[in-house]
Amino acid sequence: WKAELLLSDFVLYKMCTSSDFDGIVSVELGAGTGLAGILLARIAKTVLLTDHGDNVLDNCAKNVQLNYGVFHCHAAIHVRELDWMNPSPPEVSTEPECRKRYSWSSSELEELLEASLLLAADVIYSDDLTDALFSVLKKLMSEGSEKVLYLALEKRYNFSLDDLDVVANGYSRFKSYIKEEECEGLQHECTSCFVGKRVDIAEIPQYVREYERGNDVELWQIRYNKQSV
Repeated sequence: WKAELLLSDFVLYKMCTSSDFDGIVSVELGAGTGLAGILLARIAKTVLLTDHGDNVLDNCAKNVQLNYGVFHCHAAIHVRELDWMNPSPPEVSTEPECRKRYSWSSSELEELLEASLLLAADVIYSDDLTDALFSVLKKLMSEGSEKVLYLALEKRYNFSLDDLDVVANGYSRFKSYIKEEECEGLQHECTSCFVGKRVDIAEIPQYVREYERGNDVELWQIRYNKQSV
């Protein structure tokens, strides 16, 4: 998963060169193994690793346990279920004895809204999933604290019967949600929209050596413009 490794390189780079991520609350969406979030837990205040499905969440939780010794001494790291296909807020368990392992507490939901950093990697590969992701992002980024999302992706090509051509599934749909930061008149054209720019990955050292980035891996910085007319 090249995009997850690129995102991890980026997190390590920021940790080594700035204090931007020190003491923050962060959410990783579609965390999978939880690699980027686990790295971030060395300096963050709280990291919420979110995904869907018990098998995925169990594996992520196991990785958290295996790496617990490297976390910041006061860091809190939680593995929680977040189903993008379900538009409802995550279910809150108020009674400890009734609480499912990956359900949310009310205080964790508050942290979800107050997080300042969102991370995601390898989550752009189908139009339906991309639509669901941006529905979740709109809710998260339009409420609570101002947030920035760093999203790493790899274009995945397949032959499309609809287009009778080889296409990168999900990528065109992803780009349709993003207004390029360099676009002229952006401040006047969109009152609420996602504004993004590609990060130059050539400037990010490759700490993880066991992969080749190639030309199809990208890292995006994305914010949600809540400007009113």
